[in-house]
Order: sequence, then C-alpha cells, then structure tokens
Amino acid sequence: MDNKQQEIVSMFDRIAKSYDLTNRVLSFGSDLLWRKEACRLAYRLAGKEDIEKIVDVACGTGDMLRFWAEEAKRARIRIGELIGVDPSANMLAIARRKLPQATFIQGYAQQLPLEGGQADLVSITYGIRNVTQRLQALQEFYRILKPGGLLLILEFTKRPRTTPLDRLVEWYMKGILPKVGGLLSGNFEAYRYLPDSIDHFLTTQQLLEELERSGFTPLKTKSFAFGVSTLFIARKDG
Repeated sequence: MDNKQQEIVSMFDRIAKSYDLTNRVLSFGSDLLWRKEACRLAYRLAGKEDIEKIVDVACGTGDMLRFWAEEAKRARIRIGELIGVDPSANMLAIARRKLPQATFIQGYAQQLPLEGGQADLVSITYGIRNVTQRLQALQEFYRILKPGGLLLILEFTKRPRTTPLDRLVEWYMKGILPKVGGLLSGNFEAYRYLPDSIDHFLTTQQLLEELERSGFTPLKTKSFAFGVSTLFIARKDG
C-alpha cells in the first residue's frame, strides 16, 4: 500500500479512542440520523426479507454495522452475516467490543480480503474520501457484490461556495471543527485533515460519474444538511 494511505491509517489509529465522541460533538449527533436514514432507504430498495451478507468497508468503530443490525430488526429483515473491514487495528478493537456478533477483518478497501459475488449490500460511510486508490476500491465493491446487490456510500462531497450558507459551512468546517476536534482528540493534525480532504474530494456529480464508469447503476442520491453530507445508493447489474 502507498505511503499516503499508510499515513492516513496511522492517523485513525491515533484518534480511535476519541473517535465516536468527537463525531457526535462535531456533527451535533446528525451523523447517526444520516446513517439510520441510509440503512432504511437501502433496505427499502433491496426489497428483501432475508439478506445473506452485509459488508461495511472502512467500518471504523462499527457505527454503520450497528445501524444495519438495528434497522433490520425494526424492519423484520433477517441478516445472515455482518462483516466489517478496516485497515486500522485500533478502530477494529473498539468495533469488536461494540458488536461481538459481527465479523471484523483488517484490510483495505482497494484490496478486500473477501470472495467475489457474495455480498447483498456493501457500504462505506465517510471512508471513500480516505481511500487513495478510489477507482480500485469501487471495482472491489463491484467484485464482492452479488448481481443486483447494492452499494451504499455516505460521504462529505465538495460543495460550491456561492451563498452565505455555503460560506458559513466553510467557516465551521475550517475554523471551528479543527479546533474542537483537536481539543477532544488531542490530535489537531487529524481534524485539520478532515476539511482539507473534503476540498480535494469530488462533487456529487463527479462521484456519480465514477460509479457509472465502475459498472454501477445509481438508484438514489440524497443530500443531508444542505449538501454537507450526501448519500449514494447504486446497483450492480452485471
């Protein structure tokens, strides 16, 4: 794996213990609502009562897997296996304590240690932006999905800066978030990285185009918090 990817993984190892608390504070708890809504929409689009396998890539401390499990129970959907994949050993250690019923594997999005054509649903939430070989990762998601399987992405996409609201969001992301995140985590570098990584990421339209080039058919796109966060759900047709 390239040096930049290793540096990003090391950064997440260092902030793992404070990661959940910092996320809740910085998003005012909104990230939990976004994940819950994403799971509900994906289950609705999948239209199944029995789901054999869900894989959450860049699973971090296991938040998304928890919502996959909770929303399945609420909708009376049966899940055979929940799998989380992440390159950060420290993040996985927390995830294993939170969800002992799930299977966790240390690995990278662009080189998934999983067999092809096995997953009904693949998700990556606030992680694709941190993958240095993004197109290779999208190809891996396509590979491990069953035909007709769904890919769910939640991510901070690049925003225009044309309105007062846009400028207010930018002020928060670049002026307030790094300071608060740094104080809570003890790692100012990690939370300076967050707004910088968004600036260097894709717009919603650009990510949709990459999904299509990777063989996916986009089914649903939804913006949260005035475009701060965007949900993508796409289907593997091949």
